[in-house]
Amino acid sequence: MSAPGASSRLIAYSRVSTARQGASGLGLEAQRAAVHAYAAAGGHTIVAEYVEVESGKRADRPQLASALAAAKLHRATLVIAKLDRLARNVAFVANLLEGGVDFVACDSPFASRLTLHILAAMAEHEAAAISARTKAALAAAKARNVRLGNPNGAAHLLDGCRDAAAASAASRRAAAGARAAAVAPLLEQLRSEGVVGARAAALELNRRGVPAPGGGCWYAAQVRRAEAVLAGAA
Repeated sequence: MSAPGASSRLIAYSRVSTARQGASGLGLEAQRAAVHAYAAAGGHTIVAEYVEVESGKRADRPQLASALAAAKLHRATLVIAKLDRLARNVAFVANLLEGGVDFVACDSPFASRLTLHILAAMAEHEAAAISARTKAALAAAKARNVRLGNPNGAAHLLDGCRDAAAASAASRRAAAGARAAAVAPLLEQLRSEGVVGARAAALELNRRGVPAPGGGCWYAAQVRRAEAVLAGAA
């Protein structure tokens, strides 16, 4: 892991743990602000942004996988607001350090490999402590014969499912909007240069080495989706 050099290309990754946080923007906006401030201060260019709504305990995160693939493909640096947004797991961070992808945390931009291991260990310990405290509190409540859960049984879950589905859909729309916004200036520049049509735009984006939202190459359909999202936000 190393801090990016002058005018480096960055792949930004942000994560929140719940659909409600993702839909509301709580946490995500603060992370994006930290990343953009870091990029501006160092004169770096953010070429793609990836947003994930998933627990940090899970290693199989599709948006993180796409971000890492894009960083490898374009020899860019993965940038995150805080190390715990990447993972609360020492083994995961250790594997990432050996995986050939440079990454930097905005809250510890000059951290050494040893420091990163220590910070990851502290984050893992904190997560384990929170889990242990929660289990102890539930066990104590049960010992006092406190009734846990909803007394109405599962009848209350329907509204919760609807809320969760709506929050998930809103989260996906927010993520699509963020990805489209990231590439909007490039699309506008291509139009000003006379590049007309989704297929021509995709070819030019690929020629310039700009990663697609899911990593890899651009296709005309992806350009059309980005333009549709931008049109809807206008």
